[in-house]
Amino acid sequence: MHRARLGATEFRVVRPARPLVRAVLLDRDRYLDIRLDEDAARRIGGLWTLAAASPRSLVHLPMRGNRSPSGEPPESGTRPLDLVLLHHSLQFAPSRWKEVRGRLGPGRPETVTLSGPAEGDGLVIDHEARHHRENRDLFHQHVHAETLFMTGSAKVFRETARHFLDVARHGPGHAPAGPEHPHFCTEFHSCDGTLGDARELHVEYCDRWDATA
Repeated sequence: MHRARLGATEFRVVRPARPLVRAVLLDRDRYLDIRLDEDAARRIGGLWTLAAASPRSLVHLPMRGNRSPSGEPPESGTRPLDLVLLHHSLQFAPSRWKEVRGRLGPGRPETVTLSGPAEGDGLVIDHEARHHRENRDLFHQHVHAETLFMTGSAKVFRETARHFLDVARHGPGHAPAGPEHPHFCTEFHSCDGTLGDARELHVEYCDRWDATA
């Protein structure tokens, strides 16, 4: 855990102890794309759940310096991003992130125990309620300082962690059903009732990475 102070305000920032080297987040303009392996998918699912349980923390996933999966040529028109997950009640302005990031110290290790069903099993989701006009459990996004900010409620973080846990569970054993389904992936859709002011997010399992990654 890291702390940074700006004036009278102290910010608490949580980062994974081990870097997520086999994960990339790409801004493709119309949508966002995460490529990752089993370990990264499982750990990001845990960090997604942590964001639900830690409304006073910024959960920072540094990824923008990572290499893309091996065998893929450099892609024009995309830009790599870091990711920050935060609870909407924190009311953090993304414009302050560059200064906060620059003031983070070495931090100190901290073990977190997350409660709840493993792999999201047993979590009951009211899909119909998501489409009610009164639904406020929505993600909102901002991009600032080469970082995507995913802001939402504890409920929406808790209910959508399954996207990453599904990739970790099913990606490695995926058998393509045909050329139209060459890989295992999942998506945060605009039609699933979880996105407010936010672009769709595509999450794809990849098992080919450079040996150094």
